[in-house]
Amino acid sequence: MSVDLVGFLGVVLVAYLVPGPDFLVVLRSAAEHPLKGRAAAVGAQAGLCLHMLAAATGLALVAARSPVVYDAIKLLGAAYLMYLGVRTVLAARRAARERSAAGAPPTRPEHGPKPENLAEVEASGGRWRAGFTQGFLTNVLNPKAALFFLSILPQFVNGGGSMTGQIFFLGTLDVLIGVVYWYALVAAATRLRSLLARPKFRHRWELTTGWLFIGIGISVAAIA
Repeated sequence: MSVDLVGFLGVVLVAYLVPGPDFLVVLRSAAEHPLKGRAAAVGAQAGLCLHMLAAATGLALVAARSPVVYDAIKLLGAAYLMYLGVRTVLAARRAARERSAAGAPPTRPEHGPKPENLAEVEASGGRWRAGFTQGFLTNVLNPKAALFFLSILPQFVNGGGSMTGQIFFLGTLDVLIGVVYWYALVAAATRLRSLLARPKFRHRWELTTGWLFIGIGISVAAIA
């Protein structure tokens, strides 16, 4: 099996460096808690694995040739992004009203000592599930991820070998590169947590990310 690894790796790196829905989900999750950020990263790459499997088995080709299927995936993805955005904006405004009514910012126990008890274990499980779900759904409902495996990845496949095997090989490289990239982003984003302990900064951050989710969702829905 012979593939254009250099060209493929260059395209993959550029694709990861250009911010998109996955980037925003992982960054916001990591700013909330490193565990949630790592879970979002794993969820995004799990969604990528599903796209790879679909491309290798030909399901992505069927979806790409059917405007109805493609539009349905696109609109579902746009609706989910807008849902995340609206929920984030509303939560930020609700928290601001509560702080104003209380007259002081609420304490944030996750920035203090971590209690070793059942509540902390349950909270960790909740963070993981929420992060993984958001990362997975954002990636799976992104038709551009499916089209990457369908239209761009085959350009680096050698026609003399097994198409399915080469797609799995290149797709696996893509997933592994993504894991390293997302985990590096999570490590960098954890520095935001100290800033998020400040109510005003947290309010602006949540409003900004919420409106970005909404804006990306609208742009996805508007793409012909």
